[in-house]
Amino acid sequence: MEQTKSFEKASSAFRKHFHDLSSPRFTTASKQNVNEYAKYFQDNHAPPWLYDLTQAWAKLYDEPFKGVTTDGKVRDGLFKSQDEGLEIDKIVAKAETLLGMLDGEQKKKMSYPGNAKEWRAWSNPEILLRPFGLRLEEVPEPTALAILALIESALSPAGYQKALAAMRINHFLGELVKLPQIMNKYSYNFLLFGIPSSSPSSPWGFLLYGHHLDLSVFFKGPQIVISPTFTGAEPNIIDEGEWAGTEILHKEGNLGLQLMQSLTPEQQQKAQIYKLLKDPGMKQTGDLLTDRWNKDDQRHLCGAFRDNRIVPYEGLLVSTFTSSQKSLILAVAEEFLLYLPDASRKLRLEQIESYFDETYWSWIGGYGDEDPFYYRIQSPVLVCEFDHHSGVFLANEEPKKFHTHTIVRTPNAGDYGQAIRDEKERL
Repeated sequence: MEQTKSFEKASSAFRKHFHDLSSPRFTTASKQNVNEYAKYFQDNHAPPWLYDLTQAWAKLYDEPFKGVTTDGKVRDGLFKSQDEGLEIDKIVAKAETLLGMLDGEQKKKMSYPGNAKEWRAWSNPEILLRPFGLRLEEVPEPTALAILALIESALSPAGYQKALAAMRINHFLGELVKLPQIMNKYSYNFLLFGIPSSSPSSPWGFLLYGHHLDLSVFFKGPQIVISPTFTGAEPNIIDEGEWAGTEILHKEGNLGLQLMQSLTPEQQQKAQIYKLLKDPGMKQTGDLLTDRWNKDDQRHLCGAFRDNRIVPYEGLLVSTFTSSQKSLILAVAEEFLLYLPDASRKLRLEQIESYFDETYWSWIGGYGDEDPFYYRIQSPVLVCEFDHHSGVFLANEEPKKFHTHTIVRTPNAGDYGQAIRDEKERL
């Protein structure tokens, strides 16, 4: 009964915020396919705030990969090659099945060297900025299903359902705003890196990217790295149609709020690095390479193309928490790392816990039950960011709890499996 009331409340909240779909923004887009939509964006620089950001992203993409750090210096010795018990043979079999379904041109389009720069080409807007790999909506249905089967084989069961939920909510949003050709369950690009192999000496992986879902997956024998990831939703529920009842990213928000509310007033004051979600104290000079806030990323620091960002520690040390509060940190981290297979996720959580003396919890915004907010968990081996956003396809000008973005980064060169790659295989 309580869950039903919560769902009804969430449905009512987002349905109060619809744009006029007869406006030029929507009527123009309704006549375009995804490639025409992207060309229109590039030719007209519209919206200008996003176009300007993509120009900053292009500069960041040109940088050699280094990794997210706190001070510009990568800390060595944090990650190691290990046997995680991953059922790599089953994953390789799914990859080989997919390859067997493709013709020569499709294989060429989908396949990249193991250290290709395109690992870093993901982005989360609905605009197809870089049309790499195979587009799921442009291949026959059996091929799209084979791509999904490969992804499913690599993720935990719960993680795969989370990915499906993000894709289905994207489809639902496309229906809500009458742009199904721009946003649907197959509006995603898939790239394969290296040659699928169960041998640790032949690492490989894949990238799935599109609106509100980006998954970078790296294999080294029976070891897996899923980082960076971006998972978002606008709205964060489906309240009608084929997938009615789907919801996403609520646990991350609820657990984070529970933790923040459990702190003492003194701890809350230290954790709350800004009181307002768009606080005057945030750097907002117009330099999109370095600003603390921009209209797309909003409070996020480690999103698309921020592979080398310097993010100093902020907030409150987790080592000062009670045992129950430390358990909440791990519960939050587990939700962010849900894509990892169970055994691998368990090892990651143990690693994260071992660095609690260097782990920080920070918060932006209020922490009442109805307040939208941002939080970050940051340590030498993990960055998790959670943010409530203003509307893009919905009309809320201020952040609301029904539009959510989440990001996972593995700092100190952990992203894309870089820290466990051999020198010749590095990005």
